[in-house]
Amino acid sequence: MDTRRIPVRHDLAAEHLRGQVDVKKFVEGKPMVVGASIINLVRNADPDTNLATQLLYGEGFTVYDEITDMGLAWGQSERDGYVGYVPSAGLIEPLQGRLDTVSALSALIFAEPDFKSQLLGSYSLGCRVAVEGEENGYARLGAGIYTPMVNFAPITEDFVEVAEKFIGSPYLWGGRSYFGLDCSGLVQLALQAVGVDAPRDADMQEAEVGTSVERPEKRGDLVFWDGHVGIMQDGENLLHANIHHMAVVSEPLVDVTARADGEITGVRRV
Repeated sequence: MDTRRIPVRHDLAAEHLRGQVDVKKFVEGKPMVVGASIINLVRNADPDTNLATQLLYGEGFTVYDEITDMGLAWGQSERDGYVGYVPSAGLIEPLQGRLDTVSALSALIFAEPDFKSQLLGSYSLGCRVAVEGEENGYARLGAGIYTPMVNFAPITEDFVEVAEKFIGSPYLWGGRSYFGLDCSGLVQLALQAVGVDAPRDADMQEAEVGTSVERPEKRGDLVFWDGHVGIMQDGENLLHANIHHMAVVSEPLVDVTARADGEITGVRRV
């Protein structure tokens, strides 16, 4: 049982798992959404545990338990089903009204509908925000919160072009934004931007995304190694977030293969 996507612990589980798992307590989840630009999800209620993934503003999160003394909520991401602990302070009640999805890598947030006004922060590609209105080419997201409407422009590129925009972004294990992302995070974000749902981790993507093919030949083919994935830009070059460069880069597939610890384990065509 892969508990990365099944909300069960040794002591409790989601109510819909009753009869499938043996625990003492079953809980109906409480739907919430992420209320910060990015929050971290970890697999264990331990301040020293590794980052597993990140959730973006507006993404749903079902809470099954709260550890109040640690400020953590345990539950499941609505976007990709990932289960873990997130900061309770980073969750809010579900958003209401018109929701738009950020299509820019970074949507800067200003205090006024004016690019010279105070910068308040930013939202990343894939964040879903409530738009209350429009002023001077800016979306009004709340009192004193604005971002240019262009940040919600429809994406017309293929998912490879979306991924190419991240070239130079830093590598971050578990990352899911232009601030930093890992190999499978890059694939997931690029596919989701063009309306294709993808699971979070490389092994899940190798099992579930697209169809298996013999060898990487076409733009958009996903190439997998044990614990790693990249996107073919054409018949020769691979785009991937990797620890060798600690960034998203494009380089010849033959160079990646020569440097890899093991053989290619699979190729999937989206």
